[in-house]
Amino acid sequence: MTLKLIAVTGCISGVAHTYMAAERLEKLCHQEKWLVKVETQGALGTEHNLSAEDISNADAALLIADIELEGMERFAHCRCVRIGISTFLRAPDKAVQAVRKILASPQATHITVS
Repeated sequence: MTLKLIAVTGCISGVAHTYMAAERLEKLCHQEKWLVKVETQGALGTEHNLSAEDISNADAALLIADIELEGMERFAHCRCVRIGISTFLRAPDKAVQAVRKILASPQATHITVS
């Protein structure tokens, strides 16, 4: 079975790190053979919006941000891993480990990686 992830990225300035994190995550998921859809909340607004279907079909959500993301209530019933952008860019393996760990948890489990 292929793991299906959804993600949202967002940084304070909404420019480089938002898009760098999205690109890094897509490459990481490709290496892991995971499917991923990434919503970015950046200077250009919200792009690649996650649909209700995307969210309900996901095995886990990865929230990569240093800001309060818009629409957080959408993920209340999901397994969520929250990690800061700088931590993710420096140590993406922490996010991979957290995703693997949370898959054994019940829905609505939220963990924060530091």
